[in-house]
Amino acid sequence: MSDSVSTQHTFCRVCHASCPLEVDVQFGRVTAVRGVPDDPIFAGYTCIKGRQLPDQMVHDSRLRAPLHRRPDGTFEQVSSGDALDAIASELRRIIDTYGPRAVASYTGTGGYQNALAVPAARAFHQGIGSSSFYTSVTIDQPAKGTAPFRTGIWEAGYHNFTGADVLLAVGYNPMVSSFGPTGGLQGTNPFVVIRDAKKRGLKLIVIDPRRTELATQADIHLAVKPGEDPTLLAGITKIILDEDLIDHEFCDRWVGDLDRLAESVRDFDLEYVARRCDVPAHDIVAAAQMFAKGNRGTAGCGTGPNMAPHSSLAEHFVIVLNTICGRVNREGDEVESGFFLYPDMPRRAQVIAPRNPTPGPAARFRNLHGMRGEMPTTTLAEEILTPGEGQVRALIVSGGNPVVAWPDQELTIRAMKDLELLVVVDHRMSATAEFAHYVIAPTLSLERADVPHLMDRWFRAPYTNYTEAIVPRLGDVLNEWEVFYELTKRLGVPLPFPGGAAPTDHQPSDDEILELAYAGSRMSLAEIKNNRMKVHPEKSLRVQGPDPDCSAKFTLAPADIADELAVVRTESDAAEAVGASSAEFPFRLVSRRLKHVLNSLGSELPGLAVKGTTNPAYMNPDDMADYGIADGDIIEITSPRASLHAVVETAPDIRRGVISMAHSWGGSSLTDEKVRDIGAPTNRLVSVDQGYDRVTGMVVQSAIPVRIRIFESVK
Repeated sequence: MSDSVSTQHTFCRVCHASCPLEVDVQFGRVTAVRGVPDDPIFAGYTCIKGRQLPDQMVHDSRLRAPLHRRPDGTFEQVSSGDALDAIASELRRIIDTYGPRAVASYTGTGGYQNALAVPAARAFHQGIGSSSFYTSVTIDQPAKGTAPFRTGIWEAGYHNFTGADVLLAVGYNPMVSSFGPTGGLQGTNPFVVIRDAKKRGLKLIVIDPRRTELATQADIHLAVKPGEDPTLLAGITKIILDEDLIDHEFCDRWVGDLDRLAESVRDFDLEYVARRCDVPAHDIVAAAQMFAKGNRGTAGCGTGPNMAPHSSLAEHFVIVLNTICGRVNREGDEVESGFFLYPDMPRRAQVIAPRNPTPGPAARFRNLHGMRGEMPTTTLAEEILTPGEGQVRALIVSGGNPVVAWPDQELTIRAMKDLELLVVVDHRMSATAEFAHYVIAPTLSLERADVPHLMDRWFRAPYTNYTEAIVPRLGDVLNEWEVFYELTKRLGVPLPFPGGAAPTDHQPSDDEILELAYAGSRMSLAEIKNNRMKVHPEKSLRVQGPDPDCSAKFTLAPADIADELAVVRTESDAAEAVGASSAEFPFRLVSRRLKHVLNSLGSELPGLAVKGTTNPAYMNPDDMADYGIADGDIIEITSPRASLHAVVETAPDIRRGVISMAHSWGGSSLTDEKVRDIGAPTNRLVSVDQGYDRVTGMVVQSAIPVRIRIFESVK
């Protein structure tokens, strides 16, 4: 290892944004990290999380070898070879005893920051013949994947953010999350991008119970009562229809049920919507008119509405608004992102007909089915605990922390304890790893080759990037794909990718598996490697005209959507969706992100711990005064399901009656003794079978009805 400092380019993988980085390396260790000023779309932007990578790589909490749990509950270090031998032996026993479906995997948010984690997990399930593939998508925003299939899909996509003159942002805040829906503001230098967009005339409407960083830039901010996004969006739709602000030419050609849509929102009159949402009526009208009268720009939903009651309706209505206002890419338009890591597909200005959004295998609970190649995670704890054909007996967790992330913490802990084999791939001893039979230590981001597989379809330009491993591995660690590769080898089954099965005659490299996983993409891996941090205007996707015989049309008021909307109209408020009374539970707990962590990832690092080691319960100061609560007090927050403790922090940007907390914090204790040090998990407050979405199974994990009391005062 050289004692001279070398500077290399890579990109961050703490979150989805994939910010380019310059990294200084000396003696094989990272000594400094900074943005890349001449990057064509990030222009040097990074966030505080990515700048802590030097500490993350060598932090004392990092696991550098696999661990095996002894019978007494303590852990011993073992080699990766021995661990994989034992795991494969147990998997073979379980498959032979119960069948392949008894083996499940779960890839969490952390796994999605590795371009090979999800493809390898999928390939593993194909290799062993198990349908029990689960990810964090189905406990976060599953309606994004199902809602378009229910209405029909515009093949060319909706308008790009670049060039938009209006944007309707419902419950997302890319300044902190570094993520936005398709057509929305993304995390690629978002502060500068929104400022420049406002200078050129962008009109911004934000629907959010908080005055978020994005809402501070809004022309209209609708501080909606949590859980009432579907009501508000239905009301906005009715205004646009009543005032005849739709794109008639587009709707006449491509919408098949405009009259049924109008009928479905008929009872969402302005007075009712304003009262129920607690938003001024004139602001609702102004927002509807501002959006409808724009020429270009989209509506989009974020995590908040997607985790709240009637989440499918929220996603449905942003599709409705984009459709009836004609906010679609037309023949000759350019698609903003490059989609270089995906097959070259047609982008025609036409509708793909509606179809079944959940055609996958049946889950054993609540009449739910698989969607987009995976099963609903909201049923997985029950799949583990409930005997019978299909019971899950082994679980491999990659880049996730179910104990603090899956809905219903108590149920989840019982499930973890019930497994015959639990394998956790994580770089630290998480709350879930405490229950594991084996913990596999993974490579961290700077130790592996990678491509920005998620942002490839969200970048605001046709942009490519790639990184090789820039430092050697520290310890007996494995890339996530290697775990599944080694297990399939030992089980004697293939690990099949789109480009073919992983070779077994030699140990493949990261690049070889990347080529297999992204085979058939618009741009080869070799070409991407030669075009790092580059925009390719000459390779922009251009929308083609429709097929002359295309007869498919949007269905904007499917029967089940109209039925659910009618149910919403009978509710006094969204609390009824989970069988709760607002009189008994007067507050609404909403989800949020924190700038200095991704969920709770990073809170152990010194540069981030100074920003906070807990997930505070942010409250409006007037609510705090009413309850005699001071900053730093611990309150007990109780839902119809359970209680948790949280440290209170004043937040004037939150409307009254709302508590705002980040999710996926805390540990395995159900009593929060260390709440000031590690926070508390909001998943404890929810039930998997109350207020769930009938299509996706999504559980209400935001806008949760709660009540509060002081538990510990700092006075």
